[in-house]
Amino acid sequence: MESQSSTPNIADLIQSDRVHGSVYTDEAIFQLELEKIWYKTWVYVGHASEVPNANDFVSKSIGPQPLIMTRGRDGVIRLLLNRCPHRANQVCLQAKGNRGSFTCPYHGWTFSNSGELRGFPFPDGYDTADRSELGLGQVNRVAEYKGFVFGSFADEGPSLEEHLGAGGRDAIDRLVQTSPEGEVEITAGFLQHRAKANWKFIVENETDGYHPQFVHASIFSIAKSGIGDLYSSDSTAVARDLGDGHTENDLRPEFRRIDKPMNWFGTNEARLPDYVEKMKAAYGEEKAREIMIDGTPHVMIFPNLFIAEIQIFVIQPLAVDESIQHVTALQFKGAPDLNRRLRQQTMGSVGPAGFLLADDSEMYERTQRGVKSKMPEWNYLGRGKHRERRDEEGFMVGDATDEVTSRGIWRHYRELMEAE
Repeated sequence: MESQSSTPNIADLIQSDRVHGSVYTDEAIFQLELEKIWYKTWVYVGHASEVPNANDFVSKSIGPQPLIMTRGRDGVIRLLLNRCPHRANQVCLQAKGNRGSFTCPYHGWTFSNSGELRGFPFPDGYDTADRSELGLGQVNRVAEYKGFVFGSFADEGPSLEEHLGAGGRDAIDRLVQTSPEGEVEITAGFLQHRAKANWKFIVENETDGYHPQFVHASIFSIAKSGIGDLYSSDSTAVARDLGDGHTENDLRPEFRRIDKPMNWFGTNEARLPDYVEKMKAAYGEEKAREIMIDGTPHVMIFPNLFIAEIQIFVIQPLAVDESIQHVTALQFKGAPDLNRRLRQQTMGSVGPAGFLLADDSEMYERTQRGVKSKMPEWNYLGRGKHRERRDEEGFMVGDATDEVTSRGIWRHYRELMEAE
């Protein structure tokens, strides 16, 4: 079933309503994904609020590649490869901090936080070394949208705004307007969840509206949150293919039907009076009410950024069968009362003793084990194909439990993998 010696023909493995199990297990395919997707397209790296001051840095990654996201004295955010050009040792082992330079612990080479080589011990041993060619590697292109920082190793290609498309940009626009000051802050710290599973199982799951009623049935029944009903066969919510691999579970139709501000967060206006007043002052009463009814988006921005209403997940593939999810609570500038509750709910859902991510992680690892079985060799993704339709924006949508999102992800994946 698996080919380890050469890369199979992708067209033979991805059909309109099913994918072959080997795309989750084949090492050659994984290596091609790194080349065609992770090291070529735009990948989310971090948020500008994580490095607010000059010389701030934070450790990040693009796929298996370790990076240092820095803000230089000039205010520019750069993405440096965490690898000394001398003998390949990592120059930074701290998760975050503030420093103007990085010194390799192996032989003492020192680099500025903009990547240039400053010097090395015993310089008389290098009579011809060109320092301009011995700086830290840098991600070729860095761009930012509403504070969200993306990187691409490709010298040229679509702009970040083109990569996000109308759907991706709209999702981030909707997210930041949840703040009375129009800004998201990523300041709550990250949890890391390692799963023995291929990264694509995680991407598919993030906007799969078919599983919540079953995988999360225990927590939904205990918490009595009403979330399960949003993904029922009677729900007016829709699954949406935003194009370019981006997908969405749009729950706004249900929240608008219920017509109660802050219901998306499981609370009401009376419990967050300061936040409500700031929102009304910022946007006007009518617009603020609309924002507080609609809530935050549930969107997967391909290939690795999942905006999950109250938190964000950053997906990192380590190997063909191993991934890490980096997760943190969203924090909205100017909303301390809301932010406190966001941190609490994030810990309850995806913290060390949280319920939701534990459920999902078990499913990821079971599917990774199961997909190695010889028969059947294909994963079927045909749910709702007969009732797909275009919405008023021209996006393909299906019912809340339909697999229109998975089919959209795989269409884009195939295009990227087959591109020259």
